[in-house]
Amino acid sequence: MELRAYAKINLALDVVGRKDDGYHELRTIMQQIDLYDEIKLHAEAEIGGSGSQGQILISCNDSMVPTDERNLAHKAAKLLFDEFEITDSILIEIEKNIPVSAGLAGGSTDAAAVLTGVNEYFGLGLSQEELIARGVKIGADVPFCVMGGTAYAGGIGEELIPLGALDDYIVLVAVPDTRVSTKWAYNKFDEIAASGNVRHPDIDQLRAAIEMEDFGCVPEFLGNVLEFATMPEYPIISKVKSTMMQNGAAGALMSGSGPSVYGLFMDEDKAAKAYDVLDMFNLVPEERIFLTAFHN
Repeated sequence: MELRAYAKINLALDVVGRKDDGYHELRTIMQQIDLYDEIKLHAEAEIGGSGSQGQILISCNDSMVPTDERNLAHKAAKLLFDEFEITDSILIEIEKNIPVSAGLAGGSTDAAAVLTGVNEYFGLGLSQEELIARGVKIGADVPFCVMGGTAYAGGIGEELIPLGALDDYIVLVAVPDTRVSTKWAYNKFDEIAASGNVRHPDIDQLRAAIEMEDFGCVPEFLGNVLEFATMPEYPIISKVKSTMMQNGAAGALMSGSGPSVYGLFMDEDKAAKAYDVLDMFNLVPEERIFLTAFHN
């Protein structure tokens, strides 16, 4: 079985509280894009002549991705294998195209694809809602990645409301060659928020614009409170964002906790020019720049 695991961007991201268990409560609007990992599932009674049943094996073309139980795709398969007492073994081949630790939900979307794939492959009969309920046990972004498209999310990301499809923009994604710890970003945000120096995005206005198909207003309401934490420490993010805006983006924003930045363009030539500028001035390695679109 072959699957596509699509990346996500945050059109808006607000942090509205922190729960007793340490998770942050969010309000966010997420959007899948046509940048995806390719996943193949191979199931047999046993794999590699080991004689062992119920094995979950991971292979990946990116050495930065763990291939043991730390991998979210492994966690997804194991969750269903344990619940449904699956005794076949499975090999999960992951071809990474989504950069690792980029704020694009690369690990979460792989897990979502595996949940969906294992459910279909073994005929488990779980509905999308049932897969979403299991996905939140793996990671906060997994439920959205199961649903896909465009959605509002609350809670830690598991309270989902699907929104209308967006299709008017060219999306330029650039991922600076640096890594940002999600835990660090949220902790840093907590420090900044305590001082009151945070401007919160108008998520309700953005949601209303999408629901009314007033897509021209979308760039006006882009916002991510985690930029207040991440940008001062990683100035390359600000540089990439401003470069996109200076070269014709209708709007630009950091996704998640970074370091990825995306720009929304109405004009394909302007998007291509911004791509060239980012590459020409070595702001972002060419292999980490993607011209893509919304996936609905």
